[in-house]
Amino acid sequence: MANPGGGTVCNGKLHNHKKQSNGLQSRNCTKNGIVKEAQQNGKTHFYDKLIVESFEEAPLHVMVFTYMGYGIGTLFGYLRDFLRNWGIEKCNAAVERKEQRDFVPLYQDFENFYTRNLYMRIRDNWNRPICSAPGPLFDVMERVSDDYNWTFRFTGRVIKDVINMGSYNFLGLAAKYDESMRTIKDVLEVYGTGVSSTRHEMGTLDKHKELEDLVAKFLNVEAAMVFGMGFATNSMNIPALVGKGCLILSDELNHTSLVLGARLSGATIRIFKHNNTQSLEKLLRDAVIYGQPRTRRAWKKILILVEGVYSMEGSIVHLPQIIALKKKYKAYLYMDEAHSIGAVGPTGRGVTEFFGLDPHEVDVLMGTFTKSFGAAGGYIAGRKVREGPLVSV
Repeated sequence: MANPGGGTVCNGKLHNHKKQSNGLQSRNCTKNGIVKEAQQNGKTHFYDKLIVESFEEAPLHVMVFTYMGYGIGTLFGYLRDFLRNWGIEKCNAAVERKEQRDFVPLYQDFENFYTRNLYMRIRDNWNRPICSAPGPLFDVMERVSDDYNWTFRFTGRVIKDVINMGSYNFLGLAAKYDESMRTIKDVLEVYGTGVSSTRHEMGTLDKHKELEDLVAKFLNVEAAMVFGMGFATNSMNIPALVGKGCLILSDELNHTSLVLGARLSGATIRIFKHNNTQSLEKLLRDAVIYGQPRTRRAWKKILILVEGVYSMEGSIVHLPQIIALKKKYKAYLYMDEAHSIGAVGPTGRGVTEFFGLDPHEVDVLMGTFTKSFGAAGGYIAGRKVREGPLVSV
């Protein structure tokens, strides 16, 4: 399939073809290992960097025993639920009061099956309270349980120098007290820890503006908006960008915050295979050709949702190919860089810098301050005023 830059999208890869016509020259150049085709006719440059992802596969016996463990745990979970229903075993989980049993349930009982019967038995492997900075080593507060991890009590003992295997403190900025931390201390003493108001009313301070300008400058974009929570940055802003009559094309391995934001928006959601541009292009082509179900009207907006670095898999989005498809089918692109900003690229500016792309090629850049930057909150960034119906930052 041809694309606006003169390349071909095939098998999930973008292949560039060199052309010389009408006196226009095309040349290839390499920078940071990224192949570029630079055309002198004013067209947008397209980049092609082949990503070879290899993930170590677990040995067969490990997978077999893992699934056996889940199967046995599930069977015993059903047995324990049976015993609890008949009052043979005490139920420590929250239950509806008798006078509210005719009410609409807050959640389906089966949704809590894994938490109640499997995760509860092993949750102390992850939920470990610490009492030091989250560096490579930290101090853990010892605790014990008398009821199979439903409740805990602290012993008063501190386990020193435990290896940290699961921190979000990517760059170690939250583990040391330096000049930046003293600046934070001084600002907190003047401004306090919160403003007790929304940004729309009296909640915007000069420090918010200063931070937004700094984020926009760091990302090489025109404007940025900051928010108090990274998860909410996705879940609350996606519904502001799209709604009924719009189409969201979401990677199957997107983070829960993206999934929740898509569901809350009321837009139609379709899933494409992880990092598979063939699957994405098929959905884009069908969306353009067939339009909305039943009415066949054109979609108001088509929004592609991806992550820069996928949090559970560690895979990097195939951004150049996705941008080529986005331009070809005139869709919008929303990229979550919660796990890539600050950690990917020569200067930490994320996946766009990693590929050598212009950040303006992505319509909405989202990220958080809770990983690399050792703080809290999130941001969205992009053009200050764009030509199109998506949003103005």
